[in-house]
Amino acid sequence: MSTIAANLQAIRRRISEALQGDSRAVTIVAVSKTRGPEAIRGAVAAGVRDLGENYVQDALPKIAALSDLPIRWHFIGHLQSNKAREVAEHFDWVHGVDRAKIATALSRARPAAAGPLNICIQVNISQEATKGGVRADEASALADEIADLEGIRLRGVMGMASPTEDVKRQRAEFASLRRVFDELVSGGHALDTLSMGMSQDFEAAIAEGATMVRVGTAIFGERDKKRAA
Repeated sequence: MSTIAANLQAIRRRISEALQGDSRAVTIVAVSKTRGPEAIRGAVAAGVRDLGENYVQDALPKIAALSDLPIRWHFIGHLQSNKAREVAEHFDWVHGVDRAKIATALSRARPAAAGPLNICIQVNISQEATKGGVRADEASALADEIADLEGIRLRGVMGMASPTEDVKRQRAEFASLRRVFDELVSGGHALDTLSMGMSQDFEAAIAEGATMVRVGTAIFGERDKKRAA
């Protein structure tokens, strides 16, 4: 068994334990930034179907090189307006939409033949100035603005907890995102995705209702800090 396959097996076991018997499905998005096609092929061979990339310029060559594989590509980085067309044309999901302007750009650029682009609104649950995302009380207005745009489908919300080992704090922040999700559903939005939790805190996220976790280091190992410019 490869290291990647063994890591994935361990993560799936930890997810099962965190679910505590809950039958909810949890999708693993393997964060492959700075990883080459060979590592990604290893993850796909071990059962991964969802890959997450942060940088458009790094992702596009990988998407082309791996076009023979059944991969759903997730853009999980900060999206600038001038990259919206490339993302709309090559990705299946976008996590981190926090402006109607970006959603509109994605809507206009999405090829009709590709089907709707799946969208998650990013909420700044840690209230850190360095992180993107709308405030919790702004999410409903943004959802209303983008819900009827053509070419995209609002699937849920995404958030990142503070970089802390305090599980109580992690869970409190994830619980706040769950409340946003529930409020949007109560307001008439047909959502099914609660994207929260990374390598260091995905178990706390699952305990608070996550349906999608974004895991990189725990799958691929420590990454090379250098990336292509």
